[in-house]
Amino acid sequence: MNIQEVAAAMGRVRARVAEVIVGQDAVIDEVLITYLARGHVLLEGVPGTAKTLLVRVLAGALNVRFGRIQFTPDLMPSDVTGVSVYRETSRAFEFRAGPIFTDCLLADEINRAPAKTQSALLEAMQERQVTVDGETRQLGSAFTVFATQNPVEYEGTYPLPEAQLDRFLMNVKVPYPTRDAELGILDRYATGFDAERLGTIAPVLTESEIATVRAAADEVNVEPSVRAYITDIVRATREDVALTLGASPRASVALFRAARASAVLAGRTYATPDDVKNVAVPTLRHRLLVSPELQVEGRSADEVLDGVLRRIPAPQ
Repeated sequence: MNIQEVAAAMGRVRARVAEVIVGQDAVIDEVLITYLARGHVLLEGVPGTAKTLLVRVLAGALNVRFGRIQFTPDLMPSDVTGVSVYRETSRAFEFRAGPIFTDCLLADEINRAPAKTQSALLEAMQERQVTVDGETRQLGSAFTVFATQNPVEYEGTYPLPEAQLDRFLMNVKVPYPTRDAELGILDRYATGFDAERLGTIAPVLTESEIATVRAAADEVNVEPSVRAYITDIVRATREDVALTLGASPRASVALFRAARASAVLAGRTYATPDDVKNVAVPTLRHRLLVSPELQVEGRSADEVLDGVLRRIPAPQ
């Protein structure tokens, strides 16, 4: 595929997802950028904004396996990764794979499980492998974590540690739809649509095509001036007095990969400063800690990042 064919293929995926997920075009684009960049995504939104449905439909459109783990306070690491069970007939231990052995993994309400269980995902997210009883088992190349959390309910939750947040390429905010989009949802239900009885999603890409479109993102050219722009943005977060924790070098790599994937969606073989700006906030927001004084005033990491992007001159 050339870059136009790759962009057209991703456009078909976007259109297939948008047939079901109404009024969340920006969210769909950010999720597709994350997937193209081989990253993991943290979806944050109130209940009822179609986060779970989005992942199910995307997995169907990509024709990959979909798995779901409902995170709860009593969930154990072995419930995620799997466990070795002794078989009397064979007099040997047999490994029973956990739900993590899939392609698109929905980690629903990830912040409801304690840190020990959350950490079961760390190795899988970073190295796409799982180690159980001293034996390492590989996950597929398509393995991607789509974690969700509710931003307004904190009772009975365990905040994700910074080390795990840093493993997510993007933190995507899922807002309420606009009035017109919400009316469109009701119009679709009035004509018989029902998300709870959604049938099989017709796939758009094959396994080889997925590998091809992801490889296209690896070939996108990022000029030295754009790489310097990425570096300046990330370093500026470490020097901003509004932040007690700035972005790490891993954040620079994440922003670089996300900008490349953004260029692919636009049908270009090169990344521009606008690509960097478009993905900077969702790529960096979850890696920053706003100072307590500004948190009291209601300031957010998004506002601080907006200020950073205004201050750092973009290359021509």
